[in-house]
Amino acid sequence: MWQKTFAFIVIPLVLVSVFFGIYSAGSDHFAALFTDYELDINLWQVFCLFVLGFFIAFNYWNYAVEKLIYKNNHFLDNEFQKDSRIPKATYSFLDLSAERMSGVISFVLLNILLIFFIITYNYEQFYETVKTPVQLSEETHERVNAVIISIIMAILVIMFYFKSGFNFDPKAGLLKILAKIWIFLNAILVMSAAVKNYEYIVNYAFTYKRLGVFAFLLLSMIGLALTFIKIQKKKRNIFLVNTMVWYFYGTILVCSSFNWGGFITSQNMKRKDFAVNYHLTSVNFSEKALLKYADEKNDQKLKKTLQTKVKKETSKTFLSKIIYYQTIQ
Repeated sequence: MWQKTFAFIVIPLVLVSVFFGIYSAGSDHFAALFTDYELDINLWQVFCLFVLGFFIAFNYWNYAVEKLIYKNNHFLDNEFQKDSRIPKATYSFLDLSAERMSGVISFVLLNILLIFFIITYNYEQFYETVKTPVQLSEETHERVNAVIISIIMAILVIMFYFKSGFNFDPKAGLLKILAKIWIFLNAILVMSAAVKNYEYIVNYAFTYKRLGVFAFLLLSMIGLALTFIKIQKKKRNIFLVNTMVWYFYGTILVCSSFNWGGFITSQNMKRKDFAVNYHLTSVNFSEKALLKYADEKNDQKLKKTLQTKVKKETSKTFLSKIIYYQTIQ
């Protein structure tokens, strides 16, 4: 009885509670189901402590790192070994059938919860009254953060259930279908956030953060697609880590090779509400494009400011004082 209670009630309730908290952070109507609920965590302090702890631990155990990596390198394989493809329970106190039923109940409840959240999320985004730009900006970023955290948690939950020989359980067909439905619903959530961000850009122009939102949502969608492949192809959990690292690295390479400041300037110049001062102070703008804009608008003040800036930039030398000037004969 204790085993069934833990598998059928405790685990599903814990998962539902966690996702209830995430969804409440991204939807006011959804959060209205609770009163006086707040998750007070300083993520910056947690990150700094994590980096500091990792730095100290790595330097303290540095002499043993190399041997440890070689010894455990086989754990980074994407494919299961033949001897690990036998379905077996993860924990000694929970048999395979109970663990399987726990996953079915959890995914049924999470699918229902996510459907309700998608409805409230889209209602708030597309059907509520128009708000001020500041309010819309804050709410958009809060909701996108909630979506990204939700996707990460969804992938972790799937990794929790689809591990080791459990992937080869012949009776886990229903669990796999429910997991794939959950992945599909999370993809709908990502697309809803992307549409809202695009609408936000159409109404209030391009910025670095709004373009960054698209990058994070794209990575979230890639993560969901890889999770689907992991279930379909029966890959190990480390497959997600190995593959996502390369996609994240590739995204950074692609983004670093593109002049986003020039793109933002050229696109926003087409708007009637083009904010010149914002682009002069907060964007790595294109001087050539702004000079053309100043000529078209006959803005002598802007033209003079740009010419002064260009003159200062062209007068700078690339030669090193220490290497060149002080050693020349």
